[in-house]
Amino acid sequence: MWRRLNSLQGRLTLLLAVAAVAGVLVYVGLTQWPLPQLIEWLHKDLSMPIRAPAQFGIYGALALSALVLLPLAWWLAHLVMAPVSRLLRALEGAVASYRDGDFSFSIAANRRDELGELIRMHNALGQTLREQRQHLVQRELLLETVVQNTPVALVLTDGSGRVAYSNIASRHLFNEGRSLNGQDFAKMLAAAPEALSRAVESGEDALLSVEMDGSEETFHLSQRAFRLQGRPHRLHLFRRMTRELSRQEVATWKRVIRVISHELNNSLAPISSLAHSGAELARRGNLDRLPGVFATISERARHLHGFIAGYASFAKLPAPQPHTVEWEPFLASLALHCHYRLAAPAPTHPARFDPVQIEQVLINLIKNAHESGSPEDEVSLALLEVGNELRIEVADRGPGMSETVLAQALLPFYSTKRSGTGLGLALAREIAEAHGGRVLLANREGGGLRVSLRLPQVGDARRPL
Repeated sequence: MWRRLNSLQGRLTLLLAVAAVAGVLVYVGLTQWPLPQLIEWLHKDLSMPIRAPAQFGIYGALALSALVLLPLAWWLAHLVMAPVSRLLRALEGAVASYRDGDFSFSIAANRRDELGELIRMHNALGQTLREQRQHLVQRELLLETVVQNTPVALVLTDGSGRVAYSNIASRHLFNEGRSLNGQDFAKMLAAAPEALSRAVESGEDALLSVEMDGSEETFHLSQRAFRLQGRPHRLHLFRRMTRELSRQEVATWKRVIRVISHELNNSLAPISSLAHSGAELARRGNLDRLPGVFATISERARHLHGFIAGYASFAKLPAPQPHTVEWEPFLASLALHCHYRLAAPAPTHPARFDPVQIEQVLINLIKNAHESGSPEDEVSLALLEVGNELRIEVADRGPGMSETVLAQALLPFYSTKRSGTGLGLALAREIAEAHGGRVLLANREGGGLRVSLRLPQVGDARRPL
């Protein structure tokens, strides 16, 4: 009960009740007692011609009562609104401080009504904003430290092409350690190596090599356009890749040497053993077994020759010679080398690619699909036209690939087969990228793998040249 009376609503109710009682008392005092008696005494004893309020009628008495009550109402209104006015002024100052980024403002008050609760909530909000501001400052400091000390050169330009932000690496790369802010980035690029300036002007990501300080440096350039505070900006990231590529090159060569050494040992060891056995048989005069020995040596030599030829073809892959390809003769030729099921009718329009290279890719992919353990009739080939892109998909119902294998399956020399060279999918990727396309691997719902070869159809490939 006391809590309700101590609330703003309770206090206002109490003050209105006091005002009502005061109004009644004023009206009674003016019309009944003691003012009428006082006026009558003044009129009789002092002969003062003063009229009693009751002589003006009820409306006159009410008007006179209202005139007396106005100062009282003004005082009560001031009494009620004073704390509200003080709180509003304090809140106005707090909002102004928040607008200026100052969250240290708090309101001191010891009230137990709704205004006190509002003040406590405001102070809690201010404390939360202060803590968030401190966290943001710490994060900005951490981000600034990371960005400034990263070896990746970062340049942010505004809509006019002037540098709005740069880190230490970019200052050393373009301006001998001096600040870049506010300078025209295009003019700075004019003094940079030509390959670097051309890559930036292209507006696309690129991997390029430039001559710097008497040596060749390899850079990976990333460029992104976005809006910052409603204005267009462009972010340029220049990452030095020379050391990383050198490490990858060494690692790749080591892997190649291990694979080649393994294959050579697997072939040369039995050849050496069989040659020794053949010599012993010839020395003993046991010539009946020599044809078998020579046949095995010949088979191992053919395997070794095929292995080396595969590596040579991957290393010396010629540039594709695309031309218009009709689907019916192409599929008929492919069917002579491998068995597959056509998932849907072939497109009626011809495509444009190098038929020899793409046929070799499809032979490898269909062969892999059969070797996956898929049922023979589940190995399918699909030909799809999606916009200006040709999609050739080879699917099977084998076990598919794990996430780890999917991430590395397109790398050269990576294979999960004991006798695999790791060149089939790598060769498919190389040929697809030489055509301006790509290769995608994905597991199928219900089991199996789908290999998608996507080739752009530049120009009107549907019309014979």
